[in-house]
Amino acid sequence: MNGFLNVSSSPHVRGADSSRSIMYDVALALLPATAFGVYRFGIYSLLVLLVSVGFALLSEYMFQTLTNQKVTVSDGSALVTGLLLGLNLPPTVPLWIPALGSIFAVVFVKQFFGGLGQNFMNPALGARCFLLISFTGIMSDYVVDGVSGATPLAQLASGQAVNLSSAFLGFTGGTIGEVSELAVLIGGIYMLVKKIITWEIPVLYLASFAVFELIFGAQSGDLAFVAAQLCSGGIMLGAFFMATDYVTSPITKKGKILYGILLGVLTGILRTFGSSAEGVSYAIIISNLLVPLIEKVTMPTAFGYAPGALEGKKAVSIKSYMPAVKLCTITLAAGLALGGVYQLTKGPIEKAELAAQAEAYAAVCPDAESFDTDEKLEETIASLTAEDGTVADGKFGNVVYESAYAALDAEGVQNGYVVNVTSKEGFGGDITLSIGFDSELAITGMEFLAISETAGLGMRATEDTFKDQYIGDAVEEFELTKDAAKDDTQIQAMSGATVTSTAVTNAVNAALYLVNSAAE
Repeated sequence: MNGFLNVSSSPHVRGADSSRSIMYDVALALLPATAFGVYRFGIYSLLVLLVSVGFALLSEYMFQTLTNQKVTVSDGSALVTGLLLGLNLPPTVPLWIPALGSIFAVVFVKQFFGGLGQNFMNPALGARCFLLISFTGIMSDYVVDGVSGATPLAQLASGQAVNLSSAFLGFTGGTIGEVSELAVLIGGIYMLVKKIITWEIPVLYLASFAVFELIFGAQSGDLAFVAAQLCSGGIMLGAFFMATDYVTSPITKKGKILYGILLGVLTGILRTFGSSAEGVSYAIIISNLLVPLIEKVTMPTAFGYAPGALEGKKAVSIKSYMPAVKLCTITLAAGLALGGVYQLTKGPIEKAELAAQAEAYAAVCPDAESFDTDEKLEETIASLTAEDGTVADGKFGNVVYESAYAALDAEGVQNGYVVNVTSKEGFGGDITLSIGFDSELAITGMEFLAISETAGLGMRATEDTFKDQYIGDAVEEFELTKDAAKDDTQIQAMSGATVTSTAVTNAVNAALYLVNSAAE
């Protein structure tokens, strides 16, 4: 004999599948969502995907070459990582975003922990969360046909209705790959038929999330609301393509069941009680970190041993299930507790918010004694609001009207307006303003009801030196400039905070648009 025999334990049966074939099947399953995303958002979205995939492949090749490792780019794992990351990005992000994200995913999340099979969380989602935290404004800018619009999840969060057929087919705003649930389902069914994944994780993820939203959702008990939640955001894409990642999900059947339920509950908690309408990425990453514990409590007993025999204990079958039952119970109890606390504190919180709003109204309209609803204002808001919830088909970016009231003097005569408006394009999230107007439609004051911009930069918008630029002028629309303002219609942007300056100016212009339209 010229070689050595490899002695190993049975069984010696091999399957036809390999890591490479599985990865390319996953990439193939993602093609419907990819094709629809490019069709929906245009050629630039294809560039985003190509950059994301290209830098993922290049990062893996460069890292393995520089560290004298075997180059494994051909196994398809970097391809899938880059494609998934690209599909999780807004369609108009600058091209350096997918490049940076792919480098982070492949190098920092995957290769630093040993490469394929060693990463502790899904690399694409790890990179997406890194980008969301680092570049919130860019990662929250959803543009369709050149207009920033609210995503279905944002509409649901603000109490608006969602067109279910449009959300299911994909004719809405969102990331490149998440908008068409039909395309995602086609890919998911392909993977189920090919037995690349099993049903437990995606089905139990979606089912437990639906049950959670049915009980604790903003419109609890409303099946249409639950259906809209299932057809919005990245939950379908997450359930079939990211939660089922071989490396970061359980391998045991009991573990998959527990993992799926945990994902659904966590996503429900984050969507319902969190500050962001989405919750899939963080729910999957948190669950990834819990997989070792899930595996420990759900690992079946080795063949030939009775439960507890290895520890020299008497076999009692029920005990082998208790750790999993406990973990599941703790997870459900945490969700129920959070829901209960939310219901108990909902009333006091709303009262405190109303008190804060009344105080803000008095500050922005100092000559008013009271505030009341106005039928003409409400009709004007309805006429100026587009189907996606934004003002005048996105004329002022992604801005929505929250409410508007007539300001009344001591005699009950109207002497101005108060308009509450939100720009969803702040660098750190939503910016909500309360703006007061006198009878001549000059701005009498403005207060921030919600703002979470960067300290020392965007938060300077709350300072009088910036706010005073808007006050005292009766104009139709302000213009933002980086230079010193030349007249009353120009607003000098804050240095280093152009995104915040733009968001605030758009919100003020939307309020001006409303009161000028109502006065006609």
